[in-house]
Amino acid sequence: MNDQKFEVWAPDAHAVQVQLGPRRLELTARDDGWWELPASVPPAGAGGIDYGFIVDGSGPFADPRARRQPGGVHALSRTFDFAEHIWQDTDWTGRQLAGAIIYELHVGTFTPEGTFEAAASRLDHLKSIGVDFVELLPVNAFNGTHNWGYDGVLWYAVHEGYGGPAAYQSFVDACHRHGIGVIQDVVYNHLGPSGNYLPRYGPYLSEAAENTWGSSLNLDGPHSDPVRRYILDNALMWLGDYHVDGLRLDAVHALRDTSATHLLEQLATEVGALSAAIGRPLTLIAESDLNDPRLITPREANGYGQDAQWSDDFHHAVHVALTGETAGYYADFEPLDALAKVITHGFFHDGTYSSFRERTHGRRIDRERMPTWRLVVASQNHDQIGNRAIGDRLSAQLDVGQLAIAAALTLLGPYTPMLFMGEEWGATTPWQFFTSHPEPELGTATATGRINEFARMGWDPQIVPDPQDPATFERSKLNWSESSETEHGRLLGFYRDLAVLRRSYPDITDPRFDQIAVEFDAADGWLRLRRGGTQILINFGERSVHVPASGGEVVLSFATGPDAVQGRLPDALTLAPHSVVVLA
Repeated sequence: MNDQKFEVWAPDAHAVQVQLGPRRLELTARDDGWWELPASVPPAGAGGIDYGFIVDGSGPFADPRARRQPGGVHALSRTFDFAEHIWQDTDWTGRQLAGAIIYELHVGTFTPEGTFEAAASRLDHLKSIGVDFVELLPVNAFNGTHNWGYDGVLWYAVHEGYGGPAAYQSFVDACHRHGIGVIQDVVYNHLGPSGNYLPRYGPYLSEAAENTWGSSLNLDGPHSDPVRRYILDNALMWLGDYHVDGLRLDAVHALRDTSATHLLEQLATEVGALSAAIGRPLTLIAESDLNDPRLITPREANGYGQDAQWSDDFHHAVHVALTGETAGYYADFEPLDALAKVITHGFFHDGTYSSFRERTHGRRIDRERMPTWRLVVASQNHDQIGNRAIGDRLSAQLDVGQLAIAAALTLLGPYTPMLFMGEEWGATTPWQFFTSHPEPELGTATATGRINEFARMGWDPQIVPDPQDPATFERSKLNWSESSETEHGRLLGFYRDLAVLRRSYPDITDPRFDQIAVEFDAADGWLRLRRGGTQILINFGERSVHVPASGGEVVLSFATGPDAVQGRLPDALTLAPHSVVVLA
């Protein structure tokens, strides 16, 4: 290990020191706003060196670029040597997003132990359902012991409760040995409410703009270049130092940037350069509620150059078709033709009027040029479950047949499918909003705000769990023993069979919009999705329905049960209630 260097960006400071144990050493100012220790410090070995910065007499504060925070976000930082891990993934050549299946998980609730090591022990299970990428909810350092991760304040540090940075390296290595890529969820649109010392160092935050979650980052004001560099270097750290294969960028619509080159475009350019340098694909997935395909339009065509983006419209249309819920934003997706349009067009609102928003929303996708895999879809995810009042999954409302319908639409539909941990066996454990703020006043404010938010949406405040109650966190952990129970095991078998179908028929991963067609009968509740020569027949209803002849010679490739279909191919068929049939 090389000698340790200490430096920090503090453009407005008059004096900066670094605290190393009992010593305080003066840093020297450079012309670019950075301060550095003139002499390097000998390494402390595997244990690292605890340190912090004092700015104009205040502090010590954690290093904004700290790799470790063993004592929490309010404590001193600790150095970390990436080179101590001997990587075992030299044969890993990466994975393209096209044709892949993503599996979203939260490290703290995926297993009873809630660690990277425990998560790695479940990778064989993920392989059995065809998973190509695991997408980890944010793992950066946050205040407290457990959290969703979106309240992070030290973006370069890995949460110690999960095992810290060394365990993260081992987890990525294990994934690659199993042939699974890793996508890391990152949050660049805001910082958490406790432990954010960035304003002590410099103008990291924008004084002119706020978003739903707090102050926006200074992406286009005075001194914004180093702030952008702070974000870009963090992204490159995950992809380079940790060998991660992609990033999911949280709520990019909240990134306030009027620069000629938007941060997302700059990020795509630099990630593309890194991908070329290391010789493996690197993926950027943006989350946005704007339905704007410019995000996934190549930079050469004046787009932002992201590889993919979430399509929440798919989730909403599937959810309404299966549950009948039409409150709030679900009201826009009530007819079955909403699902048909989402399947064939990518978005339901693509420059059309949204009754929920009471305005025109979205923009049309160029279906002649855009491949379908650039849209990531899910029937369940952390947002859509966790932001319900009690965090209830689809399994709380639907039977196995209906859950199989959700799986078939997601895995056999035209877009990149993403599964949420536990959905493959119909987990009954909820996924609730949980926090562990040590500050009593912050904990109370968080709980009160959550209750008031749901009250405004018409939910009974009495049923909203307290996010600060440790039981809320414990309830949200998966119960793996369920997966072997009869009905849960039956659903898990469906997921495995559908993953095999996805690999067996090129029609299913064909990225062309013009190879998609949908027929449906809203009154009878059936839908036929054509993917080239492959057909997925679905009965959403409570009674058997007659489906017209499909045309052409076909064979039965999948059914949700021996009684799911009656009739002789290729004649008209009768589908049992809540059933799926695949003809190829």
